[in-house]
Amino acid sequence: MSQMLAFVILLFILFIGDFVSVKTKAWVPSVFVCAVLFLIGYWTFFPQDIVALAGIPSVVATMLMYLLIVNMGTLLSLKELAAQWKTILIALSGILGIIAILFGIGSLIFDLQTVIVAIPPLVGGLVSALIMSEGAANAGLTSLSVFAIVIYVMQGFAGYPLTSIVLKKEGQRLLNQYRNGEISNKEDVKSEVAATVESAPKVKWVDKIPEKYNTEYFKFLRLAIVGFLAYLVSTSLAPIVEINALVLCLLFGVIGKSVGFLETHTLQKANGFGLAIMGLMLFVFDGLKNATPNMMLEILTPLVVCIGLGVVGMYIFSFIVGKLLKVSKHMAFAVSLTALYGFPADYIITNEVIKSMTQDEKEREVLTSHMLPPMLVGGFITVTIVSVILAGTFVSFL
Repeated sequence: MSQMLAFVILLFILFIGDFVSVKTKAWVPSVFVCAVLFLIGYWTFFPQDIVALAGIPSVVATMLMYLLIVNMGTLLSLKELAAQWKTILIALSGILGIIAILFGIGSLIFDLQTVIVAIPPLVGGLVSALIMSEGAANAGLTSLSVFAIVIYVMQGFAGYPLTSIVLKKEGQRLLNQYRNGEISNKEDVKSEVAATVESAPKVKWVDKIPEKYNTEYFKFLRLAIVGFLAYLVSTSLAPIVEINALVLCLLFGVIGKSVGFLETHTLQKANGFGLAIMGLMLFVFDGLKNATPNMMLEILTPLVVCIGLGVVGMYIFSFIVGKLLKVSKHMAFAVSLTALYGFPADYIITNEVIKSMTQDEKEREVLTSHMLPPMLVGGFITVTIVSVILAGTFVSFL
Protein backbone atom coordinates (compact mmCIF):
# COMPACT_ATOMS: atom_id res chain seq x y z
CA MET A 1 0.00 0.00 0.00
CA SER A 2 1.35 3.44 -0.90
CA GLN A 3 1.77 6.12 1.77
CA MET A 4 -0.87 8.44 0.32
CA LEU A 5 -3.45 5.67 -0.07
CA ALA A 6 -2.90 4.71 3.59
CA PHE A 7 -3.22 8.38 4.59
CA VAL A 8 -6.44 8.85 2.60
CA ILE A 9 -8.04 5.71 4.09
CA LEU A 10 -7.18 6.76 7.67
CA LEU A 11 -8.45 10.32 7.20
CA PHE A 12 -11.65 8.96 5.67
CA ILE A 13 -12.19 6.87 8.82
CA LEU A 14 -11.67 9.93 11.05
CA PHE A 15 -14.15 11.88 8.92
CA ILE A 16 -16.78 9.12 9.11
CA GLY A 17 -16.40 9.12 12.91
CA ASP A 18 -17.00 12.87 13.07
CA PHE A 19 -19.91 12.65 10.62
CA VAL A 20 -21.75 10.01 12.69
CA SER A 21 -21.06 11.91 15.93
CA VAL A 22 -22.50 15.14 14.50
CA LYS A 23 -25.52 13.33 13.03
CA THR A 24 -26.33 11.64 16.37
CA LYS A 25 -25.52 14.79 18.41
CA ALA A 26 -22.61 12.95 20.06
CA TRP A 27 -24.79 10.07 21.34
CA VAL A 28 -22.59 7.80 19.21
CA PRO A 29 -19.00 8.95 19.98
CA SER A 30 -16.73 9.50 16.99
CA VAL A 31 -13.92 7.51 18.64
CA PHE A 32 -16.21 4.46 18.85
CA VAL A 33 -17.07 4.62 15.15
CA CYS A 34 -13.38 5.05 14.25
CA ALA A 35 -12.33 2.18 16.50
CA VAL A 36 -14.87 -0.20 14.92
CA LEU A 37 -13.70 0.77 11.40
CA PHE A 38 -10.05 0.33 12.40
CA LEU A 39 -10.76 -3.13 13.84
CA ILE A 40 -12.59 -4.16 10.66
CA GLY A 41 -9.65 -2.85 8.65
CA TYR A 42 -7.04 -4.71 10.71
CA TRP A 43 -9.08 -7.91 10.56
CA THR A 44 -9.39 -7.66 6.76
CA PHE A 45 -7.00 -5.75 4.49
CA PHE A 46 -5.03 -3.17 6.54
CA PRO A 47 -1.25 -3.63 6.74
CA GLN A 48 -0.27 -3.93 10.44
CA ASP A 49 1.87 -0.79 10.11
CA ILE A 50 -0.70 1.32 8.24
CA VAL A 51 -0.42 4.27 10.67
CA ALA A 52 3.40 4.38 10.46
CA LEU A 53 3.11 3.89 6.70
CA ALA A 54 0.78 6.91 6.50
CA GLY A 55 3.42 9.05 8.24
CA ILE A 56 2.80 8.73 12.00
CA PRO A 57 5.44 6.38 13.49
CA SER A 58 5.81 6.26 17.29
CA VAL A 59 8.59 8.91 17.38
CA VAL A 60 6.33 11.43 15.63
CA ALA A 61 3.44 10.60 18.01
CA THR A 62 5.74 11.15 21.02
CA MET A 63 6.77 14.56 19.67
CA LEU A 64 3.10 15.51 19.18
CA MET A 65 2.30 14.44 22.75
CA TYR A 66 5.01 16.76 24.11
CA LEU A 67 3.66 19.70 22.10
CA LEU A 68 0.02 19.02 22.98
CA ILE A 69 0.55 18.63 26.72
CA VAL A 70 2.66 21.79 26.97
CA ASN A 71 -0.15 23.50 25.03
CA MET A 72 -2.68 22.07 27.53
CA GLY A 73 -0.81 23.90 30.28
CA THR A 74 -1.38 27.23 28.49
CA LEU A 75 -5.17 26.71 28.72
CA LEU A 76 -5.23 26.72 32.51
CA SER A 77 -6.24 29.90 34.27
CA LEU A 78 -5.25 29.80 37.95
CA LYS A 79 -7.64 32.71 38.66
CA GLU A 80 -10.68 30.88 37.29
CA LEU A 81 -9.67 27.63 38.98
CA ALA A 82 -9.53 29.46 42.32
CA ALA A 83 -13.00 30.94 41.75
CA GLN A 84 -14.43 27.47 41.01
CA TRP A 85 -12.99 25.76 44.12
CA LYS A 86 -16.21 23.84 44.82
CA THR A 87 -16.18 22.44 41.28
CA ILE A 88 -12.55 21.38 41.71
CA LEU A 89 -13.29 19.53 44.97
CA ILE A 90 -16.28 17.75 43.39
CA ALA A 91 -14.25 16.78 40.28
CA LEU A 92 -11.46 15.42 42.50
CA SER A 93 -14.00 13.53 44.64
CA GLY A 94 -15.36 11.82 41.52
CA ILE A 95 -11.85 10.70 40.57
CA LEU A 96 -11.26 9.51 44.14
CA GLY A 97 -14.50 7.54 43.84
CA ILE A 98 -13.24 5.79 40.68
CA ILE A 99 -9.93 4.92 42.33
CA ALA A 100 -11.52 3.74 45.61
CA ILE A 101 -14.19 1.54 44.01
CA LEU A 102 -11.89 0.04 41.37
CA PHE A 103 -9.13 -0.76 43.86
CA GLY A 104 -11.64 -1.84 46.52
CA ILE A 105 -14.01 -3.95 44.42
CA GLY A 106 -12.36 -4.20 40.98
CA SER A 107 -9.16 -5.72 42.38
CA LEU A 108 -11.27 -8.51 43.96
CA ILE A 109 -12.67 -9.37 40.51
CA PHE A 110 -9.64 -8.75 38.27
CA ASP A 111 -5.87 -8.75 38.73
CA LEU A 112 -4.20 -5.58 40.01
CA GLN A 113 -2.53 -4.78 36.66
CA THR A 114 -5.93 -4.62 34.93
CA VAL A 115 -7.18 -2.12 37.53
CA ILE A 116 -3.98 -0.03 37.27
CA VAL A 117 -4.27 0.16 33.47
CA ALA A 118 -8.02 0.93 33.61
CA ILE A 119 -8.03 3.92 35.96
CA PRO A 120 -6.08 6.66 34.07
CA PRO A 121 -7.92 6.25 30.72
CA LEU A 122 -11.23 6.12 32.63
CA VAL A 123 -10.37 9.37 34.43
CA GLY A 124 -8.94 11.06 31.36
CA GLY A 125 -8.70 11.05 27.63
CA LEU A 126 -6.34 10.66 24.74
CA VAL A 127 -3.01 11.35 26.46
CA SER A 128 -3.56 9.19 29.56
CA ALA A 129 -4.84 6.32 27.37
CA LEU A 130 -1.67 6.53 25.24
CA ILE A 131 0.63 6.64 28.28
CA MET A 132 -0.97 3.53 29.81
CA SER A 133 -1.18 1.71 26.47
CA GLU A 134 2.53 2.27 25.76
CA GLY A 135 3.44 1.39 29.35
CA ALA A 136 1.52 -1.88 29.17
CA ALA A 137 3.05 -2.71 25.76
CA ASN A 138 6.57 -2.04 27.11
CA ALA A 139 5.81 -4.33 30.06
CA GLY A 140 4.81 -7.09 27.62
CA LEU A 141 1.10 -6.86 28.53
CA THR A 142 -0.33 -6.86 25.00
CA SER A 143 -4.01 -7.37 25.88
CA LEU A 144 -3.85 -4.65 28.56
CA SER A 145 -2.22 -2.32 26.03
CA VAL A 146 -5.31 -2.75 23.85
CA PHE A 147 -7.54 -2.55 26.94
CA ALA A 148 -6.31 0.99 27.72
CA ILE A 149 -7.31 2.15 24.22
CA VAL A 150 -10.68 0.36 24.28
CA ILE A 151 -11.62 1.96 27.64
CA TYR A 152 -10.86 5.39 26.15
CA VAL A 153 -12.98 4.53 23.11
CA MET A 154 -15.96 3.15 25.05
CA GLN A 155 -16.24 5.37 28.13
CA GLY A 156 -18.16 8.02 26.19
CA PHE A 157 -21.11 5.62 25.91
CA ALA A 158 -21.53 5.86 29.67
CA GLY A 159 -20.53 9.54 29.95
CA TYR A 160 -22.54 11.25 27.19
CA PRO A 161 -26.08 9.98 27.91
CA LEU A 162 -25.66 10.10 31.71
CA THR A 163 -24.39 13.69 31.57
CA SER A 164 -27.24 14.69 29.28
CA ILE A 165 -29.81 13.17 31.67
CA VAL A 166 -28.46 14.77 34.87
CA LEU A 167 -27.91 18.15 33.20
CA LYS A 168 -31.53 18.15 32.02
CA LYS A 169 -32.65 17.50 35.60
CA GLU A 170 -30.37 20.28 36.86
CA GLY A 171 -31.56 22.60 34.07
CA GLN A 172 -35.21 21.99 34.98
CA ARG A 173 -34.45 22.77 38.64
CA LEU A 174 -32.72 26.03 37.67
CA LEU A 175 -35.52 27.02 35.26
CA ASN A 176 -38.12 26.50 37.99
CA GLN A 177 -36.09 28.65 40.38
CA TYR A 178 -35.61 31.38 37.76
CA ARG A 179 -39.31 31.42 36.83
CA ASN A 180 -40.18 31.69 40.52
CA GLY A 181 -37.76 34.61 40.95
CA GLU A 182 -35.40 32.64 43.22
CA ILE A 183 -32.28 33.05 41.05
CA SER A 184 -31.13 35.52 38.41
CA ASN A 185 -28.53 35.57 35.67
CA LYS A 186 -24.95 35.58 36.93
CA GLU A 187 -22.39 38.09 35.67
CA ASP A 188 -22.15 38.31 31.92
CA VAL A 189 -21.86 34.71 30.84
CA LYS A 190 -19.72 35.47 27.81
CA SER A 191 -16.93 36.89 29.96
CA GLU A 192 -17.22 33.99 32.41
CA VAL A 193 -17.00 31.32 29.72
CA ALA A 194 -14.17 33.18 28.01
CA ALA A 195 -12.32 33.32 31.34
CA THR A 196 -12.69 29.57 31.77
CA VAL A 197 -11.52 28.60 28.31
CA GLU A 198 -9.14 31.32 27.29
CA SER A 199 -8.27 33.63 30.19
CA ALA A 200 -4.64 34.60 30.47
CA PRO A 201 -2.69 37.40 32.08
CA LYS A 202 -1.12 40.05 29.88
CA VAL A 203 1.75 38.28 28.15
CA LYS A 204 4.66 40.62 28.85
CA TRP A 205 7.58 38.66 27.37
CA VAL A 206 5.85 37.82 24.10
CA ASP A 207 4.45 41.35 23.76
CA LYS A 208 7.99 42.65 23.40
CA ILE A 209 8.53 40.56 20.27
CA PRO A 210 7.57 42.34 17.03
CA GLU A 211 4.68 40.47 15.46
CA LYS A 212 6.62 39.92 12.22
CA TYR A 213 9.17 37.80 14.15
CA ASN A 214 6.58 35.89 16.20
CA THR A 215 6.16 33.36 13.41
CA GLU A 216 4.70 29.85 13.50
CA TYR A 217 8.23 28.44 13.71
CA PHE A 218 9.00 30.62 16.72
CA LYS A 219 5.80 29.45 18.45
CA PHE A 220 6.74 25.81 17.78
CA LEU A 221 10.26 26.52 19.02
CA ARG A 222 9.00 27.86 22.36
CA LEU A 223 6.68 24.88 22.84
CA ALA A 224 9.58 22.54 22.03
CA ILE A 225 11.93 24.34 24.46
CA VAL A 226 9.40 23.98 27.30
CA GLY A 227 8.88 20.30 26.43
CA PHE A 228 12.65 19.75 26.34
CA LEU A 229 13.07 21.40 29.76
CA ALA A 230 10.38 19.06 31.14
CA TYR A 231 12.28 16.10 29.65
CA LEU A 232 15.60 17.30 31.15
CA VAL A 233 14.10 17.73 34.62
CA SER A 234 12.41 14.31 34.38
CA THR A 235 15.68 12.55 33.47
CA SER A 236 17.73 14.46 36.07
CA LEU A 237 15.23 13.52 38.81
CA ALA A 238 15.13 9.86 37.70
CA PRO A 239 17.76 8.64 40.21
CA ILE A 240 15.80 10.23 43.08
CA VAL A 241 12.13 10.08 42.04
CA GLU A 242 10.51 8.90 38.81
CA ILE A 243 8.23 11.57 37.31
CA ASN A 244 6.93 11.06 33.79
CA ALA A 245 8.18 13.83 31.47
CA LEU A 246 4.67 14.30 30.09
CA VAL A 247 3.37 15.16 33.58
CA LEU A 248 6.09 17.81 33.87
CA CYS A 249 5.14 19.13 30.40
CA LEU A 250 1.75 20.10 31.82
CA LEU A 251 3.31 21.90 34.79
CA PHE A 252 5.93 23.60 32.63
CA GLY A 253 3.21 24.71 30.20
CA VAL A 254 1.38 26.48 33.05
CA ILE A 255 4.65 28.09 34.19
CA GLY A 256 5.57 29.04 30.62
CA LYS A 257 2.29 30.89 30.19
CA SER A 258 2.39 32.53 33.63
CA VAL A 259 5.89 33.99 33.06
CA GLY A 260 4.93 35.20 29.57
CA PHE A 261 7.09 32.77 27.55
CA LEU A 262 4.02 31.13 25.96
CA GLU A 263 0.67 32.50 24.83
CA THR A 264 -2.66 30.84 25.55
CA HIS A 265 -3.41 28.33 22.77
CA THR A 266 0.16 28.53 21.44
CA LEU A 267 -0.26 25.43 19.30
CA GLN A 268 -3.50 26.74 17.77
CA LYS A 269 -1.82 30.06 16.98
CA ALA A 270 1.04 28.17 15.32
CA ASN A 271 -1.61 26.47 13.12
CA GLY A 272 -0.49 23.06 14.40
CA PHE A 273 -3.28 21.94 16.75
CA GLY A 274 -5.48 20.15 14.21
CA LEU A 275 -2.54 18.28 12.68
CA ALA A 276 -1.28 17.27 16.15
CA ILE A 277 -4.68 15.94 17.23
CA MET A 278 -5.06 14.06 13.93
CA GLY A 279 -1.65 12.42 14.36
CA LEU A 280 -2.32 11.39 17.95
CA MET A 281 -5.77 10.03 17.15
CA LEU A 282 -4.30 7.85 14.41
CA PHE A 283 -1.61 6.65 16.82
CA VAL A 284 -4.28 5.77 19.42
CA PHE A 285 -6.10 3.59 16.92
CA ASP A 286 -2.76 2.06 15.90
CA GLY A 287 -2.91 0.38 19.33
CA LEU A 288 -5.81 -1.75 18.05
CA LYS A 289 -3.63 -3.59 15.51
CA ASN A 290 -2.91 -6.29 18.12
CA ALA A 291 -6.59 -6.73 18.98
CA THR A 292 -7.75 -10.10 17.72
CA PRO A 293 -11.46 -11.04 17.92
CA ASN A 294 -10.63 -13.42 20.78
CA MET A 295 -8.80 -10.67 22.68
CA MET A 296 -11.77 -8.31 22.27
CA LEU A 297 -14.05 -10.96 23.77
CA GLU A 298 -11.53 -11.50 26.56
CA ILE A 299 -11.48 -7.80 27.59
CA LEU A 300 -15.23 -7.24 27.18
CA THR A 301 -16.11 -8.23 30.75
CA PRO A 302 -13.40 -6.15 32.49
CA LEU A 303 -14.33 -3.24 30.18
CA VAL A 304 -18.02 -3.20 31.16
CA VAL A 305 -17.34 -3.89 34.84
CA CYS A 306 -14.58 -1.26 35.17
CA ILE A 307 -16.65 1.47 33.51
CA GLY A 308 -19.72 0.49 35.58
CA LEU A 309 -17.78 0.49 38.86
CA GLY A 310 -16.12 3.78 37.94
CA VAL A 311 -19.47 5.50 37.33
CA VAL A 312 -20.88 4.15 40.62
CA GLY A 313 -17.79 5.41 42.48
CA MET A 314 -18.15 8.83 40.86
CA TYR A 315 -21.79 9.12 41.87
CA ILE A 316 -21.29 8.10 45.51
CA PHE A 317 -18.30 10.35 46.17
CA SER A 318 -19.59 13.37 44.22
CA PHE A 319 -22.99 13.06 45.95
CA ILE A 320 -21.35 13.16 49.41
CA VAL A 321 -19.02 16.08 48.61
CA GLY A 322 -21.80 17.95 46.75
CA LYS A 323 -24.01 17.58 49.80
CA LEU A 324 -21.29 18.98 52.08
CA LEU A 325 -20.67 21.93 49.71
CA LYS A 326 -24.41 22.55 49.15
CA VAL A 327 -24.19 21.79 45.42
CA SER A 328 -27.13 19.92 43.86
CA LYS A 329 -26.58 16.19 43.36
CA HIS A 330 -27.27 16.49 39.62
CA MET A 331 -24.71 19.26 39.07
CA ALA A 332 -22.15 17.44 41.25
CA PHE A 333 -22.58 14.20 39.29
CA ALA A 334 -22.41 16.03 35.94
CA VAL A 335 -19.14 17.72 36.97
CA SER A 336 -17.58 14.39 38.01
CA LEU A 337 -18.73 12.75 34.75
CA THR A 338 -16.57 15.20 32.76
CA ALA A 339 -13.72 12.79 33.58
CA LEU A 340 -15.18 10.46 30.94
CA TYR A 341 -14.72 12.88 28.04
CA GLY A 342 -13.36 16.36 28.98
CA PHE A 343 -13.20 19.39 26.67
CA PRO A 344 -14.72 20.01 24.11
CA ALA A 345 -17.39 17.35 24.74
CA ASP A 346 -18.35 18.98 28.07
CA TYR A 347 -18.97 22.27 26.23
CA ILE A 348 -20.93 20.60 23.41
CA ILE A 349 -23.16 18.45 25.66
CA THR A 350 -23.98 21.34 28.02
CA ASN A 351 -24.94 23.61 25.11
CA GLU A 352 -27.04 20.87 23.48
CA VAL A 353 -28.96 20.35 26.73
CA ILE A 354 -29.53 24.10 27.24
CA LYS A 355 -30.81 24.56 23.68
CA SER A 356 -33.19 21.62 24.06
CA MET A 357 -34.73 22.95 27.31
CA THR A 358 -35.96 26.40 26.34
CA GLN A 359 -36.30 28.73 23.37
CA ASP A 360 -36.17 31.86 25.56
CA GLU A 361 -32.79 33.61 25.23
CA LYS A 362 -32.87 35.00 28.79
CA GLU A 363 -33.54 31.53 30.22
CA ARG A 364 -30.76 30.10 28.08
CA GLU A 365 -28.38 32.73 29.46
CA VAL A 366 -29.35 31.83 33.03
CA LEU A 367 -28.80 28.11 32.40
CA THR A 368 -25.50 28.79 30.64
CA SER A 369 -24.17 31.04 33.40
CA HIS A 370 -24.96 28.47 36.10
CA MET A 371 -24.06 25.24 34.28
CA LEU A 372 -21.32 25.87 31.71
CA PRO A 373 -18.43 27.28 33.83
CA PRO A 374 -18.48 24.35 36.33
CA MET A 375 -18.62 21.83 33.48
CA LEU A 376 -15.63 23.43 31.70
CA VAL A 377 -13.55 23.66 34.87
CA GLY A 378 -14.48 20.08 35.78
CA GLY A 379 -13.24 18.89 32.38
CA PHE A 380 -9.96 20.79 32.71
CA ILE A 381 -9.30 19.41 36.20
CA THR A 382 -10.11 15.77 35.45
CA VAL A 383 -8.89 15.22 31.90
CA THR A 384 -6.26 17.93 31.50
CA ILE A 385 -4.53 17.78 34.88
CA VAL A 386 -5.34 14.79 37.08
CA SER A 387 -5.52 12.07 34.42
CA VAL A 388 -2.04 12.92 33.07
CA ILE A 389 -0.59 12.92 36.61
CA LEU A 390 -2.32 9.60 37.40
CA ALA A 391 -1.11 8.01 34.16
CA GLY A 392 2.44 9.20 34.80
CA THR A 393 2.29 7.70 38.31
CA PHE A 394 0.43 4.46 37.58
CA VAL A 395 2.54 3.52 34.53
CA SER A 396 5.54 3.04 36.82
CA PHE A 397 3.66 0.25 38.67
CA LEU A 398 3.36 -1.96 35.57
